[in-house]
Amino acid sequence: MQQSVIVSHRFEFGKNWNRFLSVLDEERIQIAEHSLRRMLEVEHLKGKSFLDVGSGSGLFSLAARRLGARVHSFDYDLQSVACTKEMRRLFSAGDSEWVVEQGSVLDEGYLALLGTFDVVYAWGVLHHTGDMWTACNNVAPLVRNGGLLFIAIYNDQGPPSVFWRWIKRAYCSSLLGKVVLAMVFIPYFILRGLAADTVRRKSPLRRYFDYRRTRGMSCTHDWIDWLGGYPFEVAKPEQVFELYKQKEYVLVRLETRGGANGNNEFIFRKS
Repeated sequence: MQQSVIVSHRFEFGKNWNRFLSVLDEERIQIAEHSLRRMLEVEHLKGKSFLDVGSGSGLFSLAARRLGARVHSFDYDLQSVACTKEMRRLFSAGDSEWVVEQGSVLDEGYLALLGTFDVVYAWGVLHHTGDMWTACNNVAPLVRNGGLLFIAIYNDQGPPSVFWRWIKRAYCSSLLGKVVLAMVFIPYFILRGLAADTVRRKSPLRRYFDYRRTRGMSCTHDWIDWLGGYPFEVAKPEQVFELYKQKEYVLVRLETRGGANGNNEFIFRKS
């Protein structure tokens, strides 16, 4: 499967997700299920089809499958594909209603073969393709009439976003870049959280327990994902809203990061 944009120093997301499998447990899976139910405002996905664009670890493919959906997962990164397949083997072996394969959201020929789905899920994926706006356009035809598009796009902070793009590219450029930047920024993330918790008179350990309760993810693996997540593009919420408005989508839920870094989450319904 061909990627239409060639980017040097691309982060190997699959390596990070394979390490995440070592900390995966039933609680994290249930939290991921709860996250989907809360955001989609459903109790289950029985009778629904679910497309996981850029499946990564496969955690949310598994969550959707356990909620009853027929799932199709794909990722450009071969190690992410292998990770999702391992997730399926461990928790849903022999499942004929969960397809996992390699594919690119920038490959229109591949996407045309997929058909349409009740839910298309692309959380934190489209901004890592090297051509975010093409990727955003390409997922639009994959949603059935009346179906939902659930995407998360990095918040545009202006100059801070430019700074982080430079850091991410430097991290992915060499082994030395990885070591130096990890040694600088991981202690920074820890100390920043410690300072914030001290000011708020909260337990410093609580944030790490609370972190897994949001989407079932791992704080340390997400730190590495953040440092190395290159290509890296960002968008203001109104830019994303305007794009899908023109495609006859209606915004049904929006959770933004305000002025902070991270993902703005959008759920659109295809009208």
